[in-house]
Amino acid sequence: MAAASSNHFLLSFSLFLSFLFTSTLARLSPQTTTTTLDVSSSLSQAQHILSFDPQSLKAFAQTQTQPLFFNSSTSAAVFSVPLHSRGSVHKTHHTDYKALVASRLDRDSARVDSLSTKLLLALNGVKKSQLRPLPTQIQAEALSTPIISGTSQGSGEYFSRVGVGNPAKQYYMVLDTGSDINWIQCEPCNECYQQSDPIFNPSGSSTYSPVTCESKQCSSLEVSACRSGKCLYQVSYGDGSYTVGDFVTETVSFGNSGNMNGVALGCGHDNEGLFVGAAGLLGLGGGPLSLTSQIKATSFSYCLVDRDSTGSSTLDFNSGLPADSVIAPLMKSRKVNTFYYIGLTGFSVGGQAVNISPGLFEINEAGEGGVIIDCGTAITRLQTQAYNALRDAGVALFDTCYDLSSKSSVKVPTVAFHFGEGKSLDLPAKNYLIPVDSSGTFCFAFAPTSSSMSIIGNVQQQGTRVSFDLANNRVGFSSRKC
Repeated sequence: MAAASSNHFLLSFSLFLSFLFTSTLARLSPQTTTTTLDVSSSLSQAQHILSFDPQSLKAFAQTQTQPLFFNSSTSAAVFSVPLHSRGSVHKTHHTDYKALVASRLDRDSARVDSLSTKLLLALNGVKKSQLRPLPTQIQAEALSTPIISGTSQGSGEYFSRVGVGNPAKQYYMVLDTGSDINWIQCEPCNECYQQSDPIFNPSGSSTYSPVTCESKQCSSLEVSACRSGKCLYQVSYGDGSYTVGDFVTETVSFGNSGNMNGVALGCGHDNEGLFVGAAGLLGLGGGPLSLTSQIKATSFSYCLVDRDSTGSSTLDFNSGLPADSVIAPLMKSRKVNTFYYIGLTGFSVGGQAVNISPGLFEINEAGEGGVIIDCGTAITRLQTQAYNALRDAGVALFDTCYDLSSKSSVKVPTVAFHFGEGKSLDLPAKNYLIPVDSSGTFCFAFAPTSSSMSIIGNVQQQGTRVSFDLANNRVGFSSRKC
């Protein structure tokens, strides 16, 4: 089933070898803006991630953060925590890179379907508590509301290291800008998946406190229930994963840079899914229960290392935007407050603007359309009209794959995002041409979507510090700030 799903996605993603790369380059004009793809480096990373053992990095046992300081422009405390790729935290069981890519694409398809479904439900005014389960789906004993597969987000691709409780104990947590609820696996476990760290034990923390059913925090949950006056929560994910348990407040600490008391999070006693060693999830969306909202962050930023890299970066709160950031408008939808919409106006290929309809990426009055930026989605999804325009932008490089096994590097047309007012962001070649096997086949990392909503994924964000200026409704992109 997984193989069939992967093959279907590969076809829709146009991952088929149909032209020779050298003949494509021969048609590039002297005026075409190009950038260099380091083929050897990409393939070397692809090989390395298959054999990499996270236990070999002792640095992961330590939280490498800077001491607490304050942003002089906002007087807000600045928090910083390490940020790791999935492959650097959890050893893959795949021995073949092509199989690893196929598993990534499977997760990515589920992720995109779930985000699109979340939007569709909101546009039609349907709440999760109104949905009925299919007979084959799992129902949680603690809640009367059913588990619904495919109506939320999928498992994560990037992990942060944060402390939970007092005294704080460190845990790897999935980073997710497409969801709001924070949660962690808790003792006693009725059903828990395997994680890298010991499971959190509430009895060992002096700041653990159950949330009452009458609280605003409980009423803000999409799916909740009440037991003995205490609030219960439930979150389901696009790949069938779920978490169910008590909704509580707890202390969350950010390494040596400080902590926040009274953060509402789920204490999951029944959990199942493909969270690959993570203890839980940090919801960084725009809803009232997200970590960013609860700590009243004026801004947050991250820099995503290459998914095949064993390096790390940071997730920062209240640090502001780097001075050299390319700025785009940050917008919210009246229908879904979780998603971060950005003011993408178009794109260019090889220095030439791609011809698309004006307003193609705008959100209409009904809440349809728009472009969100998401750290959990891998491959950027564009409305079919926009994708076809990008594919047909005069260079046959797109909508295909190429055998680059005989090359160490190659020049390719530059792809750039445009945000209006003459502002644009040039993408590194490795952010849109990615290896799909270890022998040298590279493919274009964009795909069409039938949804009205487009998504800028994490492949296009790699190596760039993405800063969300929540106070001023801006998002900034700064290259080489990892």
